[in-house]
Amino acid sequence: MSDCVFCGIASHEIPATVVYEDDLVIAFKDLEPEAPVHVLVIPKEHYGSIIDDVPDDVLVAMRHAVVYVAHETGIDETGFRVITNTGDDAGQTVHHFHMHVLGGRDLGAGLLPE
Repeated sequence: MSDCVFCGIASHEIPATVVYEDDLVIAFKDLEPEAPVHVLVIPKEHYGSIIDDVPDDVLVAMRHAVVYVAHETGIDETGFRVITNTGDDAGQTVHHFHMHVLGGRDLGAGLLPE
């Protein structure tokens, strides 16, 4: 999708601080972090949300990216949260399927990211 900011990041047309990339997914630092570690994991191909028939290999690649990010940032030892918002009522503001990986502080039960 030509007007999708995450598609632009996935194709390297829009700059981002990339922390992981493979053939199917890319992970990059959130521009407005809500925790010391706040990384977004997205598929390179556009899917509006997790309910858009995302192929199994893409979901596995996203899980692998989450594990990589957690390990590389040390939050695998202290704990972290993985969130995906689906639809406007859930607070999804970019309609390209993505996962938030958050950690580096006590996240408690506070407000969840968009």
